[in-house]
Amino acid sequence: MTTGVEATLVLLGAFMAGAVNSTVGGGGLIQLPVLLAAYPQAVPATLLGTNKLASLVGTASAVLRYARHVAIPWRVVLPGAALAFVASLAGAATISSVPPALFRLLVPVMLALLLAYVVLHEDFGSSHAPRRLDGRTLASGAALFLALGFFDGFFGPGVGTFLLLGFVRVFGYDFLHAAASARFINFSSNAAALAWFGWHGEVMWWLGAAMAVSNVLGAQAGTLLAIRHGNRLLRSVFIVVVCILIIRTGWDAWLSMGH
Repeated sequence: MTTGVEATLVLLGAFMAGAVNSTVGGGGLIQLPVLLAAYPQAVPATLLGTNKLASLVGTASAVLRYARHVAIPWRVVLPGAALAFVASLAGAATISSVPPALFRLLVPVMLALLLAYVVLHEDFGSSHAPRRLDGRTLASGAALFLALGFFDGFFGPGVGTFLLLGFVRVFGYDFLHAAASARFINFSSNAAALAWFGWHGEVMWWLGAAMAVSNVLGAQAGTLLAIRHGNRLLRSVFIVVVCILIIRTGWDAWLSMGH
């Protein structure tokens, strides 16, 4: 990247990604494509690592803001974050041996199914009624955190969105509490992936730091709107973002098939 226009676009993309990611997830599908466009000659793993740096800092700022206004269920979130961290390390370690294209087609299909479920169930995520943490709930949660942690380290797009839906469906949270909880899990999986990429020299630290500032500003704006307007806004934003994610990931899957 050599021009001021390109730099502005990258930072703007980081701001928008932070705002979206702090509410319903999916910011990686804004931030990463902007990086790919600005640095077409860069090694993909380096861009993934740089993307993780910006996302990690932005997500941390969102968690701090949520924690001041929402009662985060640490009894669930902390063990979940530990599982996601380990799984994300495994996912990042796998990226060099398994082509991510194998997963591209699966993402839009899963997002479409989730969207249909939310649209058909108007009360989904509208009330906060945490379920009892019995064996079945804990096992389902552990599977959720392990699967999405691995997916975040390995591929990434849509993980925050899947986490939000997981907290609503598995634990009975409303959208606001699910968004706050999902951000902490996302922070943990991002930290693991960044540790892996950083250890292997796959991070452009100065660019990532600049993007992190923009990501934080976007995350603060997003969490402020979420806290002020609550579940109704989050549900509407969720539906819009998932529609965009389906189109974007579907297009990527189509291209990866050689079309």
